[in-house]
Amino acid sequence: MSAHRRSLTGWGRTSPSVAEVVPVSAMDDIAAALDGLGPRGVIGRGLGRSYGDPAQNAGGRVIDFTGLVGIHQLDVDEGRVTVEAGTSLDDLMRWLVPLGWFVPVTPGTRQVTVGGAIASDIHGKDHHVTGSWCQHVEALTIVTPQGGKRRITPSQDPDLFWATAGGMGLTGLVVDATIRLKRIETSSLSIDEDRTNDLDETMALMDGGDDAYDYSVAWIDLTATGRSMGRSILTRGQFATLDQLDAKRRRDPLAFRSTTVADAPRLVPPRLLNRASIRVFNELWYRKAPRRRRGQLQSITGFFHPLDLVGEWNRLYGSAGFLQWQCVVPLQEEAALRRMVGELSASGCTSFLAVLKRFGAANPGPLSFPMPGWTLALDIPADTRADLPALLDRLDDQVVAAGGRIYLAKDSRMRPELLGAMYPRLDEWRRVRAEVDPQGVLASDLGRRLGLA
Repeated sequence: MSAHRRSLTGWGRTSPSVAEVVPVSAMDDIAAALDGLGPRGVIGRGLGRSYGDPAQNAGGRVIDFTGLVGIHQLDVDEGRVTVEAGTSLDDLMRWLVPLGWFVPVTPGTRQVTVGGAIASDIHGKDHHVTGSWCQHVEALTIVTPQGGKRRITPSQDPDLFWATAGGMGLTGLVVDATIRLKRIETSSLSIDEDRTNDLDETMALMDGGDDAYDYSVAWIDLTATGRSMGRSILTRGQFATLDQLDAKRRRDPLAFRSTTVADAPRLVPPRLLNRASIRVFNELWYRKAPRRRRGQLQSITGFFHPLDLVGEWNRLYGSAGFLQWQCVVPLQEEAALRRMVGELSASGCTSFLAVLKRFGAANPGPLSFPMPGWTLALDIPADTRADLPALLDRLDDQVVAAGGRIYLAKDSRMRPELLGAMYPRLDEWRRVRAEVDPQGVLASDLGRRLGLA
């Protein structure tokens, strides 16, 4: 175990800070990494795919969990796996898809660790059906500053379990977890696609038809205005059955390939992704989609993780990096969502990764992000416009007024005074955290910035 000082950022490559980074690969390493802490404390870190600063700790210590990888137990018949916290979703898919099992939830990248999935309580295109990641966790082992190593479950220690779900790593260091998997007959997905004329048509299709699909997501063209505002490509589907495959796919129905086709260049021209280039991209992307297509077969990567095909794709935003902004508003607040999309479109806000999903029921986690409603996520080049902070502040205010919230795993700039309004059970979470970490040993840049602890 060798500690070294490093400058760290989130995936958005903004707000760098320097910390002492300690890699671990065993439980004994974790115990050693918790010795001799200074006043700035410690936080865990996986693959660094949170967009902001939850896995940074300026002037303190960061424990790198990416060496803590592997499966402890696997029940192939029941679909249950106990896995180390540093194991990535990519690892799990490579190991488990050929056996007929898939992860219960996946975000838009496989490069997320199990520990990070718990800390962020990640969600995917299937939240309206299966909920978020921690709803499929049967037990987890954490190390807390007050109590040391503990095995907790949703039934035996519900307060700490659900405070850890979406708790951004501030209630304990996750060591391993037992997860229920999703059975699949093939590794292909059968996809239906609709190209819509505007936001109202998109939302009507989702509201009226999402329940017939396991997975649903709409890509929104935020450069479109007027009658075309919110025009989208709506993609929905489920894993294909064996009889839906063509002869070629049927020869190896559970094949899974985890590769990148290219790496983004290290040096990117300034403002390569700007209003003009994104407008052209969005127009071409929208026009290439068919008006209506049914039963197209796609791979796991093609449907869930297309950006993983490009290594280090965040470099495309240049040295200034980019911001991710993701909100959710309740189902009855469609008018608020329309206003926000309208303001983004009218402002010329540049994003080619704007997506809309419909969430199902919330779980008991006080800091878990999803609630029944509509979630809009977009990326914005950080240097695209001088008034970007003011624009996002206005949108944050609209989210609060609608009874919604911002996703902490994506945030890098939210005003701390909004946190309690967005997460009304914040004090409940703080009480649990105070019990397991009364000295505030677990600390992060995000925690300090938002006054979480």
